[in-house]
Amino acid sequence: MRTRARRRGGDWTLDGAKHWITSGALADVAVVWAASEEGVNAFLVEKGTSGFESRVIKNKLSLRASSTAELSLVDVRVPDGARLPEATGIKAALKCLDDARFGISWGACGAARACIDTVLRYTQSRELFGRPLSHTQLIQARLADDVRKLTAAQLIAWRLAKLKEQGAAGSAQVSLAKWNNVRAALDIARDCRDMLGAAGITLDHVPMRHMLNLETVITYEGTESIHELIVGRALTGQPAF
Repeated sequence: MRTRARRRGGDWTLDGAKHWITSGALADVAVVWAASEEGVNAFLVEKGTSGFESRVIKNKLSLRASSTAELSLVDVRVPDGARLPEATGIKAALKCLDDARFGISWGACGAARACIDTVLRYTQSRELFGRPLSHTQLIQARLADDVRKLTAAQLIAWRLAKLKEQGAAGSAQVSLAKWNNVRAALDIARDCRDMLGAAGITLDHVPMRHMLNLETVITYEGTESIHELIVGRALTGQPAF
């Protein structure tokens, strides 16, 4: 963590930068994590504070509807009251990840289902060589395989939800769900885009939009490699990070 916090009398001075911050240019208050001599701390920084700037990241090919920003902090002075007193240490900064990853495991299922529904409607109305595409063996086999992947992902998300209700869901289980479900959704979106043929690259159908967005979802809140190592640690008892 390169963003630094230094005490200055009764206040704090923050210096650093944060990248890929969702809604960072829209928010009135930013939660900024910074390393100090006392460890990792969280601070509330209000929009308009001297030295604090946010810039929208442009030219994205994915998640275009989401405002993403870069935050810059140069000699930003905040009072000690802006520090979150119970948010200390890197574990505090990362503990929200399990909830975020849990939500993603469900959202990926929704994206995959939308892609399958689109292809079902399209192949039932699109005729080729005198019959609807949905009447062909290849399309039926591919749709069946996509539904198999989606059903498995939905069951994983459902089981994880039950474990969370019981307070028994571990980080490795959450990582497994995020990893599996986003990968399944991305594979489904790619396959559905292909089954739409040339129409699949137009704005008339959703699979390519979901495909592009899932290329980002598979990266944020932990890449596949990170989740592999989290699950591997749970299996072997040895961290390999």
